[in-house]
Amino acid sequence: MSPKDKPFILIARVRVMPGKVEDYLKIAELVDVEVEKTEPGMLFHNFDADPTDPSQFTWTELYKDDVSLINHLNNPPVQDYLAKHLELAESLEVEIYGTLDDETAEYLNAAWGDAGIPFKYFKSTKVGYVRDSISQ
Repeated sequence: MSPKDKPFILIARVRVMPGKVEDYLKIAELVDVEVEKTEPGMLFHNFDADPTDPSQFTWTELYKDDVSLINHLNNPPVQDYLAKHLELAESLEVEIYGTLDDETAEYLNAAWGDAGIPFKYFKSTKVGYVRDSISQ
């Protein structure tokens, strides 16, 4: 299995501007509904509130593979959400845990770097394993 075909986790931490939390929750719900409808490679998509900070939220996303992440970033509802995010949020930080193809990692570094989004890539080491499929 090449790195391009392995599942991985993305964590995105969002800080919303004071007084904008309700508006942000609306756009988060809208994008979540659209992602569920249009992205079969998004295996898990969740938006959690920080229990100690009412303006801090975390997206947790599990992707089937690199192509699924690229499709997510180019999905029109996600692009609409990101445009509205710029009006409502103070910050966005992204972390990826797993193994990406080098080309994908370079693309993300360039894209998110150009957008001023802090990005950390925690590449998998030889410790641990990745299941090839999810069984019930």
